[in-house]
Amino acid sequence: MNKIIMLGTGNGGTINLFNTCFVIQNKEGNFLVDTGGSIEIIKQLSLAKVDYKTIQHIFISHSHTDHILGLFWYFKKISGNALNNQINHKINIYCNNVVFTSIKEVSKHILPTKLMDAIYKIVEFKILEDGSKHNINGIDYEFFDILAKGTKQFGFKCKINNKTLAFLGDETLNKNLYNKIENYDFVMHEAFCLDSEETIFHAYEKNHSTTKNVSEVMNKLNIKNLILYHTEDSHYQNKKELYTIEAQKYFNGNVIVPNDLETININ
Repeated sequence: MNKIIMLGTGNGGTINLFNTCFVIQNKEGNFLVDTGGSIEIIKQLSLAKVDYKTIQHIFISHSHTDHILGLFWYFKKISGNALNNQINHKINIYCNNVVFTSIKEVSKHILPTKLMDAIYKIVEFKILEDGSKHNINGIDYEFFDILAKGTKQFGFKCKINNKTLAFLGDETLNKNLYNKIENYDFVMHEAFCLDSEETIFHAYEKNHSTTKNVSEVMNKLNIKNLILYHTEDSHYQNKKELYTIEAQKYFNGNVIVPNDLETININ
């Protein structure tokens, strides 16, 4: 069992889709990647049959609201368990220094000190540098700075079930990082909107991609499976069909456009 459970697939402004976040699940446990922007993270975990109290590893890629704010609701939910000593394992949070500062600063203004004191007894922050390596649930991950034009942001690469996988955050991949993922089996890359609707959603000015341009790049890099997420939601009911059709015009490999709560098997 090696799979990605997409808790959400939308961008920061979506209403019909939850913000992009997911769980990498194997027999050793669940690794939560980003947390969305609301308490709905707890609902999505429940719908995915993942008990939030059992999660021991969380990665926050960057400090934008749609990736980090769900963490504070997670803190609120586990605080009662922490106060009553019902969680006896460490919860590791992997993040860069900007994210770490954001978490510490925001927490003290929105959650009671008593609750945060209990949480900090069971939470251990792993501050990431470019190239940091950690073994999480038996999988070796290498985290790296994606050289974002906006706020500081990290992605990661790993090998799952003998397949190479890269998660590239939510900005268009910097050309200086092409060599990191060339010939990879699975690549997770944002696709803000269809190319024909770029003038509506303004993907480029937001440092995002259209389905067409990311597909062209990934095709040149000989990626085998392209996972597209962080989309707008005007087409949420037929997003899979529309985005897949456009991507397949420019990408020769397998295109995966998941819906919220869809599972992607890594095999």
